[in-house]
Amino acid sequence: MSREKIFIVEDDEDISELLTYTLTRNSFIPKAFSSGEDFFRHISDEKCDIALLDLMLPGIDGLEICRRLKKNPGTGDIPVIMITAKGEESDIITGLELGADDYIVKPFSPKVLVARIKAVLRRKEQIEEINKDEIRIHNIEIVPGRFEVKIDGSSVELTASEFKALHFLASRPGWVFTRYQIVENVHGTNYPVTDRSVDVMMVSLRKKLGEAGIYIETVRGIGYRFTDK
Repeated sequence: MSREKIFIVEDDEDISELLTYTLTRNSFIPKAFSSGEDFFRHISDEKCDIALLDLMLPGIDGLEICRRLKKNPGTGDIPVIMITAKGEESDIITGLELGADDYIVKPFSPKVLVARIKAVLRRKEQIEEINKDEIRIHNIEIVPGRFEVKIDGSSVELTASEFKALHFLASRPGWVFTRYQIVENVHGTNYPVTDRSVDVMMVSLRKKLGEAGIYIETVRGIGYRFTDK
């Protein structure tokens, strides 16, 4: 029986109660917050297994909450599902590029919500199993257990998506992967993201790696590889 803790950040009391009721009925342990400030005060003491974020919130909005979560090594591995009335493509792409794991537009079916939550949690378990081993290659050290990357002993701060992509490529040096394969490993199957989003992530990753960014090579017309040379 599932007993994962799910934190809800939603300022609409009716929706918050519906989410809490639905999750409790499905053997999850929900905890609701009406603002990003309350959420961050609590998560500093207690981590959750997944976060459900409304986008339009008073104070800190859902996009900023997601950005802060994914940027922090201590919370970067927490899956995020955005639940919002803003269903425009630009909003969805922005949320996904910030590292959200899924995006559900209101109104939604409680059954679909639970199915999407379970799918995200399964992907998290699969990725944790794949990424449990440390990697040392060239002058780079990747430690999944601590969500840590070091170059010549100095720490490099990456988002959760960047970290997963780097670990995936570096774990198979010399192999060429398509953009779809990279997205599938980072976020799971059927993840709605564009080629441009992958390219933007790779540009950011190379920049953060500094001189070591040259190890991530673009293979024209296919995708990317981590060079073994």
